Amino acid sequence: LKPAAHALFKKLKDEELELLVQAVESRGAWESGCVWVPRGDPRGAKQALPPQVLLCRLYRWPDLRQPHELKHLCYCAGGRGGCGDAAVLCCNPHHFSRLAAPETPPPPYSKVSCGPSWPDEPQHPGTQLLEFSYNGGDWRVMALLSPTDTSLSWSTVKDGYWCKLAYWEHRTRVGRLYAVHEASVNVFCELPRGSGFCLGQLPAAHRSRAVRRARGKIGRGLLLSREPGGVWAYNRSEHPIFVSSPTLGPPGARGLTVLKVLPGYSAKVFDYERAGGTGGRRLPGEGPCDPHSVRISFAKGWGPCYSRQFITSCPCWLEVLLNRPR
Repeated sequence: LKPAAHALFKKLKDEELELLVQAVESRGAWESGCVWVPRGDPRGAKQALPPQVLLCRLYRWPDLRQPHELKHLCYCAGGRGGCGDAAVLCCNPHHFSRLAAPETPPPPYSKVSCGPSWPDEPQHPGTQLLEFSYNGGDWRVMALLSPTDTSLSWSTVKDGYWCKLAYWEHRTRVGRLYAVHEASVNVFCELPRGSGFCLGQLPAAHRSRAVRRARGKIGRGLLLSREPGGVWAYNRSEHPIFVSSPTLGPPGARGLTVLKVLPGYSAKVFDYERAGGTGGRRLPGEGPCDPHSVRISFAKGWGPCYSRQFITSCPCWLEVLLNRPR
């Protein structure tokens, strides 16, 4: 890759090179600007690697092969045609993610066999759970058993937010709901730079060793973005995240689908069109499941093929409560 990279660097202006250095040295810790490079001549007899593939292979994923394995992140102007010049494209390697594979085998710590059995988990005093009711095609949250919040409904969008985030540690919700008004939001533990939902600012009473260990793996966390057709999650941390939503599984699937998203990968975690035909489900051992929500666990997986069969067994997880699109 060295000769091709040097040839590419010669095409970049000084300010573009500075942006590239900032992005590579920070490893995407904060949002950097687009690095614009001229597009290749389509009339060439044999095309070299596209610039974005070349730099992503050089600085992030040596096994990357094709552009279709990549996805622009929501803040990249190149993905939105923001430069206004079809002759250039963005090649900032930290403006891209890889697309998560639809199926990933369970990790080696799984100690249970795959099967339909779902042992009940005991309910603990003070458990905070959402209760839902279905009425004329509209799901509503009836009650949120929490000392600080008594009710929530998203059948109308009065406050202009597209989702609310709830952070959980096992069966206990920590902190208040976090409303998201911008098109994207970072969820992270501790960062010297950046804005969004900072889990490190939430109360820290009575945390178990397992929770403290899992929180130490959240790091840069994830980026949630509302894009045309659905919601995407980009794993910014150095450990996997695990995602489940009513639209992740194949049509008509009755079981729970949990997708493992590796560091640097993105996945479409909710599809608005598919959600239109999704009724309410009841998850064995966990009660009703809202058809317009996403559950994300940090570092630890769950499901019928994992040692943790329920997300409430995961030390740190996030619930994304979505407003219906207008």
